[in-house]
Amino acid sequence: MRTTRTAAALLAACALVVVAGCSSSGGKEAKDSPSTGGKGGEPATTDRLKIAMVTHSGEGDTFWDIVQSGAKVAARKDNVEFLYAANKEGKEQAQLIQTYIDQKVDGIVVTLAKPEAVQDAVKKAVAAGIPVVTINSGAEFSKGVGALSHIGQDETVAGEAVGEELNKRGRKKAICVIHEQGNVSLEARCAGVKKTFEGSVENLNVEGTNMPASTSSIEAKLQSAKDIDAVVTLGAPFAAASVKAKEGAASSAEVNTFDLNEEVVKQLKAQQIGFAVDQQPYLQGYLAIDELWLNKTNLNVIGGGKPILTGPALVTEKDVPALEKLTADGTR
Repeated sequence: MRTTRTAAALLAACALVVVAGCSSSGGKEAKDSPSTGGKGGEPATTDRLKIAMVTHSGEGDTFWDIVQSGAKVAARKDNVEFLYAANKEGKEQAQLIQTYIDQKVDGIVVTLAKPEAVQDAVKKAVAAGIPVVTINSGAEFSKGVGALSHIGQDETVAGEAVGEELNKRGRKKAICVIHEQGNVSLEARCAGVKKTFEGSVENLNVEGTNMPASTSSIEAKLQSAKDIDAVVTLGAPFAAASVKAKEGAASSAEVNTFDLNEEVVKQLKAQQIGFAVDQQPYLQGYLAIDELWLNKTNLNVIGGGKPILTGPALVTEKDVPALEKLTADGTR
């Protein structure tokens, strides 16, 4: 895999995992400092905490299954009760956040895909003394709402990496498929592609919660513009839709995508997809729970309030042997 971020950023993320996995040792007795229960799979001996996660996931989006997998593993390790809720609409996300404020949870993980809709609710959580970590989307809004930090990839940089890769592959005309209008992260990805791609890029909005309709929209576009030679989708499920649309339109366009799942890896292996951008969603869920646990039990703030980067990395068919089992297990 070819990462596009600095080694320092990756080391910071790795260091976080190491800190979270160490057992207590040193000059004080174990009871005086947080124990992660690193031996024998035992959970932490700290007081039981309740941490909630609210995301903008739509139905059938496998990305968020992987995020939850990471969060649940960290929760078991940290003696945390993990709560999860999602809604693709910003107003409903805000209501879900308010529900968890009312429940007086010990921490909240939230996405900022639609920051205008949820920022007031997040600020209320912080004002109520509930620490918040943002993940995945809206990094530029994280500090403004009072979050401890943001965990995810730099979406603009990720888009720029895609544009550069398309140049290397000799592509000239691309469509960037946006499956959720108003999502600031998706817009940033397409903007990044446009910034570095030497060819032309057109955004194509599709109905992300209706996969047949999305497939039809992509197919119609490929049929009407035969010179399109690259399709960039912004979520793993839409890669499969684009492969199907390409076949229906008898197009020669190369399909590339953001995010991994088991199906994308199979398509990479079959060379139905050129490359994928991995932002490590498992790590986003895992680190978010771990950071809130560390903050509540030891007053730690990871990264000095700066974003903790989990990507991007470009994945091709060469990486398939190392990833097949992991994606099948739902951790990549």
